Amino acid sequence: MAITGNSWRKPLGLGAAPLLVCGLLLSGCGGPLTWRVYPLSRRVPHDGLAVVNQPDGYGIHIWIDTDTRQLGICRPRWSPDPARLFNGNGSAPFSSGLASRREFFQAVGRWDVRRRLHQESEALCKARAAQAKFEWKAPPRREAEVVREVLPPLGETELLPDPNALRQEEQKMLEGSPSRPATPQH
Repeated sequence: MAITGNSWRKPLGLGAAPLLVCGLLLSGCGGPLTWRVYPLSRRVPHDGLAVVNQPDGYGIHIWIDTDTRQLGICRPRWSPDPARLFNGNGSAPFSSGLASRREFFQAVGRWDVRRRLHQESEALCKARAAQAKFEWKAPPRREAEVVREVLPPLGETELLPDPNALRQEEQKMLEGSPSRPATPQH
């Protein structure tokens, strides 16, 4: 059989398209996912870390806080409930909502993430308590290591007044009659 013109495609049957598609799939169109880890502030410098762990810039935003309850010592305080990171590979990354604890534990299981968390938490401690000694406390790496912090109860002075009593007081003020201030009721 003589091969002339474009007749060389016929023995392949479907042509070269399947080979091209297989080659693109094997190459991964950009290679394997590489994690990106970089500082991403919430309110002040060093209080957050972005971890891009999914395609298209999705990931988690780990919030870093400080614990200065012990005099002269500043250590990181961890929340294993990170925010969902969007546009992590773009020019304006942001976070919203909650990501899973499983993703948090997976991220803090990586040495590069822990190294950056150490750096950022130390810088945050220096900014918040410059005279305190920094003491590294590793983030929890599984659910059993999560410590629930019991917050002190609110005092009566920290409670909002009864909205109905407040409205009545405002109405009396508008009418010009004196009244005593609304007090919190239980």
